[in-house]
Amino acid sequence: MNIKKYIFLGVVAVLLSLQSCQQAGVNNTGSEYMPDMGHSVAYEANYYNYYYNNTWGTEDEYYQFAKPKLPVNGTVPRRGNGNGYTLPTQGSVPYYYGNTEDERTRAMAEVINNPLPITEAGLAEGKELYNVFCSTCHGAKADGNGYLVRDGGAYPAQPANFLLEEHLKASNGRYYHAIMHGKNVMGGYSDKISYEERWNVIHYIRSLQAKELKLTYSQLENTLNTVDKPAGADYMAANMESHGVELGHEDNHHHLDGDHHEGHDDHEEGHDSGHGDHEEGHDDHEGEHDHGDEGHH
Repeated sequence: MNIKKYIFLGVVAVLLSLQSCQQAGVNNTGSEYMPDMGHSVAYEANYYNYYYNNTWGTEDEYYQFAKPKLPVNGTVPRRGNGNGYTLPTQGSVPYYYGNTEDERTRAMAEVINNPLPITEAGLAEGKELYNVFCSTCHGAKADGNGYLVRDGGAYPAQPANFLLEEHLKASNGRYYHAIMHGKNVMGGYSDKISYEERWNVIHYIRSLQAKELKLTYSQLENTLNTVDKPAGADYMAANMESHGVELGHEDNHHHLDGDHHEGHDDHEEGHDSGHGDHEEGHDDHEGEHDHGDEGHH
């Protein structure tokens, strides 16, 4: 009986000593019989967490697994507007033309229409982006005379002059493909400006071409070509109703320009006639203003 007791105590002591040799700590899991049970070998994209007990492959193999992957063929990334609605024209849109001359030619032949209507807000955005990304080489007037060339800069190739007949007649696909993949020494801008921004830049280039030819390219009218469609006078009101006043700010400025001036005319007329209707409104409240109107007349 005593022998069994001593044997039991000895086994317990051995187990305790082994346990004490590999105690788990804050950053140490201690001894593990099956480490893959304690450490998942699953990987997450863009997150590298290789550890030395991973026996399922080499460190380089794990790194390859953790690297960002290409999207599944046929998937279309979207960006929501924050209200649960998907706006395909606002986010990433697939582009089915590769970076080769054959694909460039195909894009020029097949990409004809600008999917966005001409709006004052879009032209304002296009102008801002053009001045940031394009005018340094292509010039503020789109004449290929940007300051990198004009001011004695060492430029290996003459930037395209968009005012030439060749570019006036070029399809929208020629411009869009160049923005996506670049052309000659010009790099691509697909990672710098979004789908909608690219098309607004093209709208602005068209407006510069129209200006050179003394034609009209605006939200209300396009006499440059028959391809790009003006949004029309009703766009501003519809845009404000569906998206709020902020998005329609530029449209509001231009579309209501007549009303704005009309308001000024009324204001001036009011000044000339003793503040006009404003004073007349006060006449109902304060009778002594009646003679003031007459005096101003």
